[in-house]
Amino acid sequence: MSFPPANLSQFHNDIFSQTQLGQLCGTEELFRDRYLILRMLGRGGFGVTFLARDMSLPGQPFCAIKQLCPRVSEKKALDTARHRFQREAKILAALGNHSRIPMLLDYFVLRDEFYLVQEYIKGATLARLVRRQGCQSELTVKRVLREMLDLLLYVHERGVIHRDIKPQNIILSQDRRLVLIDFGAVKQQLAQMSENTTRGVTTHFVGTVGFAPPEQFSLRPVFASDIYALGVTSLYLLTGKAPLDFKTNPRTGKLQWQERAEVSKILAPILDKMLEPSLERRYQSVDAIIEDLNFASPQDNLSQCMNNLKSTVQTEPQSRQGTEGSQRPLSEKERMAQSIRNWKSRRPSPTSKSTKYPDSLLHSSG
Repeated sequence: MSFPPANLSQFHNDIFSQTQLGQLCGTEELFRDRYLILRMLGRGGFGVTFLARDMSLPGQPFCAIKQLCPRVSEKKALDTARHRFQREAKILAALGNHSRIPMLLDYFVLRDEFYLVQEYIKGATLARLVRRQGCQSELTVKRVLREMLDLLLYVHERGVIHRDIKPQNIILSQDRRLVLIDFGAVKQQLAQMSENTTRGVTTHFVGTVGFAPPEQFSLRPVFASDIYALGVTSLYLLTGKAPLDFKTNPRTGKLQWQERAEVSKILAPILDKMLEPSLERRYQSVDAIIEDLNFASPQDNLSQCMNNLKSTVQTEPQSRQGTEGSQRPLSEKERMAQSIRNWKSRRPSPTSKSTKYPDSLLHSSG
C-alpha cells in the first residue's frame, strides 16, 4: 500500500489533497465501494491517473483510474472539460477490444468530476527502456515501427487521431506486446471534413512539443500528424535524444538528425519522409509507409534473393531423389524454385500477431 511520500512537489501535494482519489490513496476506504486506490501512475495537463484494484471482481484485478482535473471552476470551462471527457470516453469505447489498446471498463461523472476506468497494462514504457538500456539497434526500431504502424492503421481506419504518440505513451507489456496508451488526447476526425468546416471543437493544443508537427500547433491535426510523431519516436529509440536536442534547418524546419543516428540507406529516406514538417511532402497514410518498408527491407527482398541465387547454388550444391531412387543434380529452374521456397520460409508471416524483439529489449520490461 502506498502512502503519499513526504518529498512531493507542491503540485503533487495538491493532487493528493484536492482530488478524491488522492485522498483515498493509501487508505482502506474504497472508491465508489469498489476500487482500492493504491498509488499515482502519472499526470497530464487534464488529469491524473491512479493504480487501483477492483475489489468487486474475482481475483481483485488491477485497473487504472483516470480522474479529469479541470483547473478552473467557471461554468463554461467545466462544460468544455465535460464535453472533452465524454468525447474521450466514446472514442475509447469505439476502438473496441484491440489487444494493444487498453480496454475501457467504465466511465462516469461524480460530483462534477470525471473518471475513466481502464485496463491496467503492466510493463515499461519505451522511454524507460531507452533510459535503462541506451540506444536501440536499427533492427529493433524497424520491428517497433512495423508493429506501431499496424496499430495506427487500426486506429486511423476508425476515424481516430491519437495526437500524442511518444515513447512515454508506448508500453512494452510483460507479455511482450507494444501497447499504445493515453488516448485522452484523441479527436474524432471525419475523413470527409472539408477545409471550410467550422473548427469549433478543439480550442487548446493537445500533444507534446517536439513530437507534434506544425499543423498540430495550428489546431489542425490530421492522420499524418501521428506519422510525424511516430517518426520522432523512432529517432528517440535510435539516439536516446529528445527531439528538442536536435538542430533544425532554419529554412525548412526539418530536424537535422542524420549525423546523430546511424541507419541504413534503406531506412533513412523512410524516416526522412515521416519527419517532413511540410504536410504535403510527408507520408499521408500508414499504408504507404508499410508498403515502403516491405519493399525496402533487405531480408524480405525477393529480387535480392534472385540476384544471389547463382552464388548460393555454387556454394551449396543440392540434389534430389530421382523417380527411380537415384541421385541427380537439380536443374537451373529447380534450383531457382528451391531458393524461392527457402526465401519464403525465412520471411515473417504477414498475419503474425506478435513481434519478437531482441533480448535486450524484451527482458527489461518489469
